[in-house]
Parts: sequence; C-alpha cells; structure tokens
Amino acid sequence: MTSTPLTDNTAPVAGRRPGKPARRRTGGDAVGSSRAWGLGRRALAVLIGLLFFAPLYWIFVVSVGRPGEFYDVPPDLLPHWNWSNYSRAWNEAPWVRYFANTVLIASCTTALALATSVLAGFAFGVLRFPGRKFLTLLVLSVLMMPTTVLIIPDYILGSDLHLIDTYWIQVIPFGASVFGIFLVRQFFLGMPQELLDAASLDGAGRLRVLWHIGVPLVRPALIIIAINSFVGSWNSFLWPEIMAGGKTSVQPIEVGVATFSTTNGTDIPGMAAAVTFTTLPILIFFLLLQRQFIRGALSAAGSLK
Repeated sequence: MTSTPLTDNTAPVAGRRPGKPARRRTGGDAVGSSRAWGLGRRALAVLIGLLFFAPLYWIFVVSVGRPGEFYDVPPDLLPHWNWSNYSRAWNEAPWVRYFANTVLIASCTTALALATSVLAGFAFGVLRFPGRKFLTLLVLSVLMMPTTVLIIPDYILGSDLHLIDTYWIQVIPFGASVFGIFLVRQFFLGMPQELLDAASLDGAGRLRVLWHIGVPLVRPALIIIAINSFVGSWNSFLWPEIMAGGKTSVQPIEVGVATFSTTNGTDIPGMAAAVTFTTLPILIFFLLLQRQFIRGALSAAGSLK
C-alpha cells in the first residue's frame, strides 16, 4: 500500500512568495488617504489665510492700543479697546473730502481703463492692419519700464500742461492699462472669424460688432480690469503725493494718511486707526466681488492657453 503525498491545489501567483496570503487593497485605504489629503489642504488654506490676516489684525490692535504701547517688547497681541484713537484720527483730516476724491478718481480711472482696453484689445486682436504685431510688442514693452523712473519727466510734462494739483493728473496717466489691453486682446484672439464675417454681411459696423458681440464675450476680462484698476487707484500714494501734494481739495485718502507723520514724530495709533477705516471700504468692495473676480480669472486662464 503506497501513500499519496499531499499536494497544494492552489496555483502559485507570479510576484508573490509561496506560503504568504495575498494582500488586497481595500476601498477603506483609498477613502482614508483621500480624506487625509482633503484635511491637509484645508489646514494649509487656513494657515495661508491666517498669514494674510495677521497684518490686518496687528494694525487693528495698534489702532485701539494705548499711547506708546507700540514700542513694547514683546508686543501685546490683545486689543485694549482704546477707541479714542479713532475719534482723534477722524478729526485730524477732512476725511469726507478725501473719500469723495478717492471714489471720483478711482471711478474715472476705471472707466477710462475699461474703454481703452476694449478699443485697443479689439484693434490688436481682431483687426488686420500692417504693423499690428510690432505695435502690440511696443505696447507690451511699457510693462518693462519702472514707473519711478518716469516720475520726474512726468512731473515736468504735467507742469507744462498745467495739470499739477488737479484731478486730471491722477486719472489720465492710468487711463490706459497695458495689462488690460493684453488681456482683452487674448480674449478677442479666440473669437471665431466666422462670427465677425456673419455680422459684417448683416451690415453691422465695427463699433456695433464690438458693442453687441465683442463686449459680452470679454466680460470676464473686463471684471478683472475693473477690480484691479479700482483697487490700484484707491491704494495709490506716491503719484498723488507728488502730483497733488500741494492742494488738499484734490488729494485722495492715502495722502491724507501721511498727515500723521510730521517732523515732530509719527502718531502711530492715530495712523493705524486711519489705515483701518480707510482700508475697510476697499476690503468690503473686494469681498463682494471676489466670486466675479475668480470667475474672470478662470476664464482668462482658459483664454491665455
């Protein structure tokens, strides 16, 4: 009687050592890694948000602090709710006039920048004429020129044109946005030529095509240009300080904040209070339009590819 040896009926699996069970990746591992990745992204977003919020919080703490507290080492990070700094700062300058000037200058600058960006972008992106590419590169080359280099020649030119200490000197130089022209041009480059040909066959002129077809197509770009122009004009300091520093009736709020720094010293809590209530309107403006800004940025990214 012979004994039959015991055999393993399971076939060996390639890439696996015999005698060890196969390790299967369950769906729980994938869900756990995905959840950990989502938590990590949220933690990183919160950290970046706190880093951006820290300067605003510090300015607010200084604005409600006691006199001389700014120089304490280590600094006290908790507010002391000394609201007298705000009343003193408000009475220090004609802020109603400054706010009105700033809104007027920023609105006019934004409207002019939108008009020039649409017209120039339409010309460079849709129209066909000799030297179009050269003129486009010439306009883009302005971005490589530092604005501080041109301050003295611009001041001499503004003085010769009798524009110093006026609203015009604060609006006209920023009424053409090179970034806006380039952005609108990229949108128009993606416009189907058949659409323009069909409009021309229907008897529509170029301005009618621009207004009824072009402007709706480049609306995301116009939103970005409007927000950037308005915020940039609101925060402008060096240019109005030089060009309109001698006439209070045409100065914006950023020049008004500089009144807290004198030859006798700087009123740190008063300046912090002024910075707080002058920054709050533009911060609310951006928060209200942030969704439109993000949509416009995403559309612009798609058009630039």
